[in-house]
Amino acid sequence: QVQLVESGGGLVQPGGSLRLSCAASGSRFSILAMGWYRQAPGKQRELAATITSNGITNYAASVKDRFAISRDNAKNTVYLQMNSLKLEDTAVYYCNLQIAVATMPYNYWGQGTQVTVSS
Repeated sequence: QVQLVESGGGLVQPGGSLRLSCAASGSRFSILAMGWYRQAPGKQRELAATITSNGITNYAASVKDRFAISRDNAKNTVYLQMNSLKLEDTAVYYCNLQIAVATMPYNYWGQGTQVTVSS
């Protein structure tokens, strides 16, 4: 069984910064990719940023140049550094983990962490 533990959400003023963390643990698996998705009130869940096992990153256009995703492979942890936060970044941020177990792919979600940008 795989567990994801998220941390780092909170309340921040516009222009501020936050850093999210997500640690994966559990049975033996090979990580294919980790990432962050977000869901604002009344909207669908959308991609924020992802990073593959090879370090290839992908960002939503709305966060590119403001957010930076990174990984610590030894700790199975992914980070999202969010800078120059805007009101529209307010959302629940969900960690996503894509793994392979004996070549079978699996997809896991964290419980979500609230990020609120407000003056």
